[in-house]
Amino acid sequence: VQLQASGGGLVQAGGSLRLSCAASGRTFTDYIIGWFRQAPGKDRDLVAFIRWDGGSIYYSASAKGRFFISGDNAMTTVYLQMNSLSPEDTALYYCATRRVDSTKWDYGGRGTQVTVSS
Repeated sequence: VQLQASGGGLVQAGGSLRLSCAASGRTFTDYIIGWFRQAPGKDRDLVAFIRWDGGSIYYSASAKGRFFISGDNAMTTVYLQMNSLSPEDTALYYCATRRVDSTKWDYGGRGTQVTVSS
């Protein structure tokens, strides 16, 4: 699935951003859609994922209570609403997919940079 992440930017600590992940040419049916982030010099981390039908949602410990993942009705776009941002959230964010019966993520697209100033 070809993916396009957008919505990043520069925000002050405590602010909010909403990231979007759009599927090109198809829907997310039968997929799990995840948001990952990677800061310079650090490992890639899974932030959240959602099953295409909304039947399963996961948040990392750092995201829980601040970030919210959702999809549009047509399930062609998945959003990550990020609230109460801190400088520790600064990273390149990108989305990925995997089929519901697979454990292999497909990182099919460029990310969007999120920078949080203190």
